[in-house]
Amino acid sequence: MSEDKQKLDGAAWFTLSGDVNSDMVHRVFEAVADMTEDGVETAHILLQSNGGYVSDGLCLYNYLSNLPIKVVMYNGGAVASIAVIVFLAGEERYASETGRFMVHKSHASAPSGARPDALRIIVEGLQADDARTESILRQHVQLSDDHWIVHAHADLHLTARDAAKVGMINDIADFRPPKGKRVTNI
Repeated sequence: MSEDKQKLDGAAWFTLSGDVNSDMVHRVFEAVADMTEDGVETAHILLQSNGGYVSDGLCLYNYLSNLPIKVVMYNGGAVASIAVIVFLAGEERYASETGRFMVHKSHASAPSGARPDALRIIVEGLQADDARTESILRQHVQLSDDHWIVHAHADLHLTARDAAKVGMINDIADFRPPKGKRVTNI
């Protein structure tokens, strides 16, 4: 068997979409168990998500970053909020020309009439979430000072070309499974 054929056989192609939540975490855990059993060496994952829960996103980031499987991430449309952190778990990362990223600070709502001590707890939790996600962003992405200023006060929107300039993606490329390869939805 040729080396190219062996490489192709060790790769698998997946789509992962929806909210970053405990259901997505469960689906990824199950998919990785199957990948491990099937001897997958490289997992190509097309991610589509508008975000979700920070704790679930951090769990997925840490899990996917430390697998004995090479994870290659793709953005074919929109990856936003905590899903950007999940996307950064890819050892290699790509986005379609039309792909977009939206990065922002954490947010939450408080019940009407919440006491100051309850509000302080919510704010402290948001600040801790922001510190953890910003640490991951800084590890993988070289945002300019202007980008960080926008991020501090508003949603930061990056096109695929912007993402390439700051190192969020390796290159602009589409998710293109080889002909005859099965694509599995996680």
